[in-house]
Amino acid sequence: MPRSRVPTEHLLLPVEPRFIWLTLFLAWLLNLLPWGQVGGIPDALAICLVFWSVHEPRRVGMLTAFVFGILMDVHGSARLGEHALSYTLMVYLALLMHRRLSWFSPWLQALHVLPVFFVSELTVFSIRGWLDGTWPGWWWALNSVISALLWPLAGWILQAPQRRPVDPDDTRPI
Repeated sequence: MPRSRVPTEHLLLPVEPRFIWLTLFLAWLLNLLPWGQVGGIPDALAICLVFWSVHEPRRVGMLTAFVFGILMDVHGSARLGEHALSYTLMVYLALLMHRRLSWFSPWLQALHVLPVFFVSELTVFSIRGWLDGTWPGWWWALNSVISALLWPLAGWILQAPQRRPVDPDDTRPI
């Protein structure tokens, strides 16, 4: 019987829905930590939302992003809808490219999601700049770059429970 051309380490087990929601909840809790106005801290919830909307678009969509955005707005005493709009737009852009991203390596995926993170941050700071009449400078763009650089690590961590164990049985068809 001919062997499959797909290596077994690339075949992932189905993701458990509870794991998706657990990781989103933990990323939300990580965002609730009191970082203050420290620049260069990536948005863990944004990374997690984009990752799951790319890999599981039927389970994590724009409604999930909107709800988590409202929760972030309430927590940060921001204008209601600021993060909700940002996260919803970010997930929408990720859903547009989710089929294309599966063809690339994690580092090339990071290059593709960099504009998604940048547009998300730009949305928040444009709203703040428009309504407050101030512009915070361009330091906030660093968060997008750091989020994109963390994309391969996030993918490795979030897909860890789905990886198949190494099976030495060479007679398996897959």
